Amino acid sequence: QVQLAESGGGLVQPGGSHTLSCSTPDNNAFRLSAMAWYRQGSGGRRELVAQSTPGGGTNYAESVKGRFTISRNNAENTVFLQMNSLKPEDTAVYYCNLDDFRTRALSWGTGILVTVSS
Repeated sequence: QVQLAESGGGLVQPGGSHTLSCSTPDNNAFRLSAMAWYRQGSGGRRELVAQSTPGGGTNYAESVKGRFTISRNNAENTVFLQMNSLKPEDTAVYYCNLDDFRTRALSWGTGILVTVSS
């Protein structure tokens, strides 16, 4: 299990922007892992929002394409989720995920709440 620390949650108005961050002290794990953000709304299942691979590839849920951008800073072991044009249905607990390509072990952050509301 790799330690992950998320930050940046809070209340955002519809149409606004917000950025989440997730970092780990484990440089080797970060460099060799896919990093992703998942989310879980009230009463819903946890779903993939965006993923970034070590090679620079990305993929996104259809519901966030064109609005969200995932990026990673390998020097700082940090992955970001830039969220634009936020909608009330984006309200959820967002979880950082690390998929270690060496072991295929998954690590999760504790989750951070983003609320989109006026």
